[in-house]
This record gives sequence, C-alpha cells and structure tokens, in this order.
Amino acid sequence: MAADLTRIVKAYDVRGVVPDQWDEPLAALFGAAFVEVTGASAIVTGHDMRPSSPGLSRAFARGAAARGADVTEIGLCSTDQLYYASGALDLPGAMFTASHNPARYNGIKMCRAGAAPVGQDTGLVQIRELAERWSDTGAPEPAATAGTIGHRDTLEDYAAHLRSLVDLTSVRPLKVVVDAGNGMGGHTVPTVFAGLPLTVVPMYFELDGTFPNHEANPLDPANIVDLQRRVREEGADLGIAFDGDADRCFVVDEHGDPVSPSAVTALVAARELARNGGHGVVIHNLITSWSVPEVVKEHGGTPVRTRVGHSFIKAEMARAGAIFGGEHSAHYYFKDFWNADTGMLAALHVLAALGGQDGPLSALVAEYDRYVGSGEINSTVDDQTGRLAAIKAAYQGADGVILDELDGLTVSAADWWFNVRPSNTEPLLRLNAEARDEATMTRVRDEALALIRG
Repeated sequence: MAADLTRIVKAYDVRGVVPDQWDEPLAALFGAAFVEVTGASAIVTGHDMRPSSPGLSRAFARGAAARGADVTEIGLCSTDQLYYASGALDLPGAMFTASHNPARYNGIKMCRAGAAPVGQDTGLVQIRELAERWSDTGAPEPAATAGTIGHRDTLEDYAAHLRSLVDLTSVRPLKVVVDAGNGMGGHTVPTVFAGLPLTVVPMYFELDGTFPNHEANPLDPANIVDLQRRVREEGADLGIAFDGDADRCFVVDEHGDPVSPSAVTALVAARELARNGGHGVVIHNLITSWSVPEVVKEHGGTPVRTRVGHSFIKAEMARAGAIFGGEHSAHYYFKDFWNADTGMLAALHVLAALGGQDGPLSALVAEYDRYVGSGEINSTVDDQTGRLAAIKAAYQGADGVILDELDGLTVSAADWWFNVRPSNTEPLLRLNAEARDEATMTRVRDEALALIRG
C-alpha cells in the first residue's frame, strides 16, 4: 500500500481512514517500528470497539513479535485502561482507537513503559520514518527468535486501582446518568462503578463502533442533548458522558447544564491538593479558565501553565513532579496514574465531591466556575501566519495589554484574555476567550473574530 504517512502520523498519535490511508499490513510495520524505536523486549496492546480495531491491533502485534518482542494483548479496553496496563506492567503500550472520530477512522496511541508519551518529539517521527522506509522496501528481516503473543485481562485490576485512589464508600447515594456513546465507557463503567452507592442509568452502553446514536464527542453540544434530557427526566443528581475511547469525561449538573472542564479541573485540583497536604504543583494548559490557577493558589498549590496537548502536559507533569493536570478538552492527568490522562478517575472525583456534601452539583461547582468563556471557535483561514501577525499588530503596545506566544498568541488584560492557535492539521485558527462578565467576553470575542476572519 502506498501510504502518505505524514498525513496520518500526527503530533501525538497515528490517525487516518481505514483502509484508504492505512491498513493491517501498515499496522504490522508500525508494530515493528515501535519495537525498534523503543528497544522493547515486551509490549502491551489494546483496542476499542471499532470494526477495524481487532484486525489492526493483531497485525501490530504480529509485526512487534516478528522483531522479537513478547506481546500481551488486553483486548477490548479504554485508552486509560491501556495506560493502566502500561504502568502496572511497566511495558510500552499501543492503543488502537480513533477516539471521537467517525467510524471509518482508526488510529494508534503509543506510550513507553510507565505510560510515558510517545509523540512527535519523543519517538513518533522515528517510528513514522521506519514505517515509511519499510513500506517502500518491504518488511524488515524478522528477529532470530520471534516473540510470543498472549492475552491478559486487566479490567478488574484497572477498576480496583481507580477505586483505591478515590473513596466513594461513605458518600450519600447518587443517581447518575452515564452516556457511553456506544464507546468503551460501556465496557469499563459497569466494572468501575460496581458496588458503589450509585444508581446508574445507562445510555448507549452497547459497544458499536459505527456510533448509531450520536458521535462519541461530548465536547460538541449536539452530542450531549440526549444526556441532558435524560438527566432532567430521571431527576438525576448529574450526568456523565465519555468519548469513544473513554479517556475523557464530560459532566452535566442536575439541571442538565454543562459543567465546564475548567471547573472540573479546579474541583479535582482542590481535592488532589487536599490529599497531598495542601501543597503540590498543578498543570493547566493556557486556555483553561483563570479559575484554575486561582483555585490552585487558594488551596496551597503551585499552578504551572503549559501548551495545549497531552504530550506537553505529560512531559511537564514529569518535569515538575506535578500531582495533577487538566485541559479545557476534558483530559485529566494524575501523578497516581503514571501522569497519564483518565476521564474515569476524574469522574470518580466529581462523584465523591458531590456525594460528600448535601448540596446539588450546580451549587458545588459554582465556586470553581468564576468567569464567562466563549468555548473554542474554529475559523477557516487562508494564511494562519498572516492572520496571527495581524492580531498581534492590532494589540501590540496597547495600554494594559500583555502578549505571549507560548502556544499561538495569547492577548490578556485585567478583565479578559483570548488565545488564538493554529491547527496542526487543518487551515484553521482556534479562538478561546474569557472575561469577568458576558458583555466583555462578547466584545473581546467579536473583536478577535473580526481580525481572524479579516
């Protein structure tokens, strides 16, 4: 297969249309390249419920075994369950999923032993280059001794580990609606939540990689409409939605109103700081709300701001010895989970916080949700660099305005800020804005959009 691997190997993972952009023979080459780059003598693999996932995962395992690595397949799993296996078994890992992308897509999220990220700067470029070379010249010579391929079930151990980190045994009974979106949450939630004081109302728990009910991307408001309605109909205490590979969770309150991922980040940060004696570093990306660093400081912690993207967050978690990290995209990272992201552990924290007091979720999160945000707004542009330069010129030297270029361009003042970032894969600029009140946010958002769209 003549593959343009630069189109499917992204900054953090492999992702593309099957079989148009990649297929099982190419997956086998990725498996061989993964072993070559990591130097692994043993690896662990898992896969989601997409129709193409079992075949791609097994092909990857064959490629890895041909290079001499022993492969432990954990089969159907969430991405954070694969990270658990990588951490607990101390093995490099590969998860076959395209997260929230449509059914025709699939991908690979790879990590080194202990769930350490493999991204553009940590081995993914070398893996791509090897797979590209071998796709032209043929597969590499097999190792003198082939590795083995075996199976191990890690679901119960994964659930037990999560429950060891958050005590829910003494919380008041809660009714929670869970929308798994026909993704891997339907596989993990029943085991993780088993025996807890929760009445679970399941939605779309049937594993179906064609996503017959809605796209498994809870950050799109259209995909949580069913959950919001069901929470209100059931009189539930809250609702939780997972994305396709269940590494992200999104929360709605008792009214069905969305709880911003920044508010969840702040709430979990406060709990993790309390667990660590009121001190510790908390990582947040530069488009989380101002609420996050404020809450972290109020609870004795040290906030550290970083670029958007899980490989940057994980690297900073390790460098700073951080106890927790959160992103606007509902990714939550925990020191006690090998610095990896797990939506399930964040969900347990929200349930424990809510069940540990008598008020509703809307009142609980109000103290963590202090500003008005725009959400992420994407604009198609012909010249990303030129538009960013125009925005910078418009605000440079303005009274009380600070510019920084840690990731795209952030423009901030006393009462507002906005960030504009270019997409790595599409001709888009992404805008996030926040202010102390709705009118200011609207004004700032519209001014920025006018400059973006020229």
